[in-house]
Amino acid sequence: MKTDIKLSGVGGQGILSIATVIGQAATASGINLKQAEVHGMSQRGGDVQSDLRLSTEEIFSDQIPLGGADLIISMEPMEALRYLPYLSADGVIVTSSKPFVNIPNYPDENALMEELGRYTVHSLDIENIALSIQAPKSANMVLLGMAAKYIGIISEQDLKEAIRAVFSRKGEKVVEDNIKAFEKGYESIQ
Repeated sequence: MKTDIKLSGVGGQGILSIATVIGQAATASGINLKQAEVHGMSQRGGDVQSDLRLSTEEIFSDQIPLGGADLIISMEPMEALRYLPYLSADGVIVTSSKPFVNIPNYPDENALMEELGRYTVHSLDIENIALSIQAPKSANMVLLGMAAKYIGIISEQDLKEAIRAVFSRKGEKVVEDNIKAFEKGYESIQ
């Protein structure tokens, strides 16, 4: 069994935290993992992306080939659009519905969502969900919760345990906020 995941977003949105949680869950579950990251200009709101390759078999490359991603997890819809060439024919996109407009020529929001709508897409205003549970810094964990069912190779419980491990040094409140955000995202996908 294998799952190839393309993670994307804008610097500071928490994409690398999602990668860390998935990586922790894979390692704790005995799943083989390869990861490649591109940080871009993450400090300035630039493109950040990561390839995560998870498998019960040996993995030889850390990069996902064009048309090879089973899942795109994106904190921002234009960044999901940027990586569509990597999505497999039966792949799924899980993205925030709220654009992060950080460039003057950002595409028309309706046209952007229409283009993404040609694929299997699950999108929610993850920032608003995080605010509704008083955990505004946990929007990325809402997104991870939404994506959890499509990761497949790692269980919901293993992802929760990884959240606990990754955020434990920040205190119990941060851990619980992130677990609650994950659960809200998980429950939103039927």
